[in-house]
Amino acid sequence: MKVLVVGSGGREHALAWKIAGDPRAPQVFAAPGSDAIAAVARCVAIEATDIAGLVAFAERESIDLTVVGPEAPLAAGIVDEFRARGLRIFGPDRAGAQLEASKAFTKRLLVDAGVPTAAYGEFTEAAAARAFARELGFPLVVKADGLAAGKGVVICADAAEADRAIDEMLEGGAFGEAGRRIVVEEFLVGEEASFMAITDGRTALALATSQDHKRILDGDQGPNTGGMGAYSPAPVVTDAIHDEVMRRVIRPTVAALAARGIDFRGVLYAGLMISESGIKVLEYNVRFGDPECQAIMLRLRSSLLDLIDAAIDRRLDEVRPQWDSATSLCVVMAAPGYPGEVRKGDVIEGLDERGASADALVFHSGTRRDAAGHWVTSGGRVLGVCASGARAADAAARAYGAIAGISWNGVQFRRDIAWRAIERERDGLRSSN
Repeated sequence: MKVLVVGSGGREHALAWKIAGDPRAPQVFAAPGSDAIAAVARCVAIEATDIAGLVAFAERESIDLTVVGPEAPLAAGIVDEFRARGLRIFGPDRAGAQLEASKAFTKRLLVDAGVPTAAYGEFTEAAAARAFARELGFPLVVKADGLAAGKGVVICADAAEADRAIDEMLEGGAFGEAGRRIVVEEFLVGEEASFMAITDGRTALALATSQDHKRILDGDQGPNTGGMGAYSPAPVVTDAIHDEVMRRVIRPTVAALAARGIDFRGVLYAGLMISESGIKVLEYNVRFGDPECQAIMLRLRSSLLDLIDAAIDRRLDEVRPQWDSATSLCVVMAAPGYPGEVRKGDVIEGLDERGASADALVFHSGTRRDAAGHWVTSGGRVLGVCASGARAADAAARAYGAIAGISWNGVQFRRDIAWRAIERERDGLRSSN
């Protein structure tokens, strides 16, 4: 079996690692991959958004299955092109990818389907957006409509901050085309959770729950990022909440997509806000989360390929994943300047010794080998240091123990990943999801 993983980051490293260890012993390719992914896959120099090049490669190499990691090629229609050529591929088509590519599309679908979500308005004119913001009240959230690498969300405490965010997006072009339309949204208070499910377009199967840490600094302070760490399971998702999310969020979304004629066979990732007043959807993604994927892959004991094949063949009701009961955790180590302009090319010390051990596993998000063979930084998020343990506290101790041996000039990382779960453990609470 030949499997192609599209992408080059930490999520794709984790997917390639998991697929390479499948009982079917597939031959794994990655496009474009990375120097780190090359340890588990054959990397080919084709960019993730070069759809024509990827189609040609898949046909030339007789690829049996393509797994798309990032959202950009999905939004660009890679699934449509592969399906048109009779090539097996996992992910939604271009129409389905709008769930992530357009926040306005998602909000409309949620409202039409009766899925609980925050009050909102969508705008292309700054004056109207500013007026609505004052009607909505503060704090509130301003979101770029399109893809912005997880950074197009601004929490505004007052009118001045809202005006600035609105003007920067609509008039200043802060996020280019992604910010030509914006969503101004009610600010929700509660605890966030990442709820991922695989769907075959008719049925949905929940994956292990997880919780991401979006803010750059400890205590959930500072600007939003693409994710500074994650852990699984998320204790906030109790059995009752899990059932409610499937009933009120995931299944109605699958039905709403199907009613629109959208053939969605891939990952539905609901970003949730859970509070005393109930569950609301913050956003949808249409692929595995990053870094949630890294944590979840550590817990998946059964075959990922079996799940993917079942989704593509519309027989998802025939399979059930098996999960390790342990808690898994991923801590992101980032370059100086992230989530803004980052410095690249810093030599990473101690990485070879910590690439994998009994206590930790490191997935590479933004690294490369230099001419001398040293690992150097080449992106904003650089490494995802992952570990498992019977409790969240145990997993955290192992991950941070591994991090202690890795360094580069200006490295930054949060020191409180999984703090909510650790607090719950101290209180004697535990989730079985």
